[in-house]
Amino acid sequence: MAIGELLLEKGIITDEQLKRVLQQQKIAGGRLGDNLVALGFISRQDLEAILQEPPPVAKNVADTGLEGNFLLNCLLRTMYISALQTIPELSEQIKLTRGVVEELLNFAKKEALVEIRGPSEKNYNIMRYALTNAGKERASEALRRCEYIGPVPIPLETFQIQVQKQTITNEVISVEKLQKALSHLVLSEDVVRRLGPASNSGRAMLIYGSAGNGKTSIAEAIVNAFEQPVYIPYAIEADGQIIKIYDPSVHVMFPTSREIDSDSHPMFLPQLEHDPRWVRCKRPYIISGGELTLEMLDLDFDPHSKYYEAPLQMKAIGGIFVIDDFGRQRVRPHELLNRWIFPLERKVDYLTLHTGKKFALLFDQLVIFATNFPPEELMDPAQLRRVHYKMKINPPTVDEFKEIFQRICDSYGLEFSEEIIAYLLNSFYIKHKIPFAGFHPKFIAEHVIAACNYLGTPAQISRQLLVDSLENMVILPNSPTPD
Repeated sequence: MAIGELLLEKGIITDEQLKRVLQQQKIAGGRLGDNLVALGFISRQDLEAILQEPPPVAKNVADTGLEGNFLLNCLLRTMYISALQTIPELSEQIKLTRGVVEELLNFAKKEALVEIRGPSEKNYNIMRYALTNAGKERASEALRRCEYIGPVPIPLETFQIQVQKQTITNEVISVEKLQKALSHLVLSEDVVRRLGPASNSGRAMLIYGSAGNGKTSIAEAIVNAFEQPVYIPYAIEADGQIIKIYDPSVHVMFPTSREIDSDSHPMFLPQLEHDPRWVRCKRPYIISGGELTLEMLDLDFDPHSKYYEAPLQMKAIGGIFVIDDFGRQRVRPHELLNRWIFPLERKVDYLTLHTGKKFALLFDQLVIFATNFPPEELMDPAQLRRVHYKMKINPPTVDEFKEIFQRICDSYGLEFSEEIIAYLLNSFYIKHKIPFAGFHPKFIAEHVIAACNYLGTPAQISRQLLVDSLENMVILPNSPTPD
């Protein structure tokens, strides 16, 4: 369901207004929300309020969006495996409200699947529930079909609606936000200026250039420019199958309102209650390098547990997915790009269940390809056309190199001197025709620190230690001398 259909369902706009704004979007382009505001169908404030609404709490079985027997099987599996017996314990485990758990238990009791075993030892006002023999048989059968235990999944359609609401293109990255996110890097004004539109577009970006000049660092920094929270489900249900999405190694919980300085972040409102089947997170950030394969972009079905792990691009929905060292993957670049031609163009991906059933999934993420190969060696013209933003990162200039070196020395507690810079320029870069690289100062500083620690001397850059670090950094026909 698109944002326009969501607003239509809520009665915010009429069917005629939706048709008109879609026509306007075809002519003028841009975001649907921006066109709605421009036509006066909704205020910017009201639109933002709707888009930032958290997933509503399911107050009864019907509100969960899932079929009753599916929910009951989830509950019985949990009781059978975990041996939890009280409503509060079960509610915490499967992330449904106590009212929904009680509703399910009442139904199970009528079906003679559970029975009350008396009050809890800790609280006599709380009853204990246990599986009957019939309940154990039903739970065993449910486990044979699927061994998933944990938070009850979200229906696929509900997930798609939430993805639309929190799409990465709904958050506008201002000049100030981007400059702040990139402030720890030394970049030309031209690069920063071009990164802004690319970051806001939600379209694929290619960052290329010689190795060691900050391509990956730029990609990592961009994610820090995004400040809005997103809601990530623990798992979703598609055609009766369960797919795990939430991954603690990828999804970082968003700080609550109490953890945020309201003076420095006045835009943040107090945290609202939301369906506990979702986790309030920062926009996800995934980086994959040479280990990437096409199989990692497909659903991973475990034939023993009989549920799925979401592919990387699914975990990155609403965030940033970096393909680092593009061209060095175990999969050929053309094969990877051919797999993603439709998602990059239409923002929709198609995944296949082991049953053969296919379903569409919104491809909502900023994809960044970072490489030190020439783009024409990796992509044909049709593939290049689908990567809307292409940015070459050149080696630093002399002034930029000096600033990087100064910052590195400051961070490592080393004395920065013009004498060292002059020696580097004349005896290394100019003499041996070595191009500058952004990683050189950090490399030198780390080697100097390691050598000083070994020698037991104060950390200081000497010519000899500088020469030693240079010999480790690059292979030269004739080694530089400290004289």
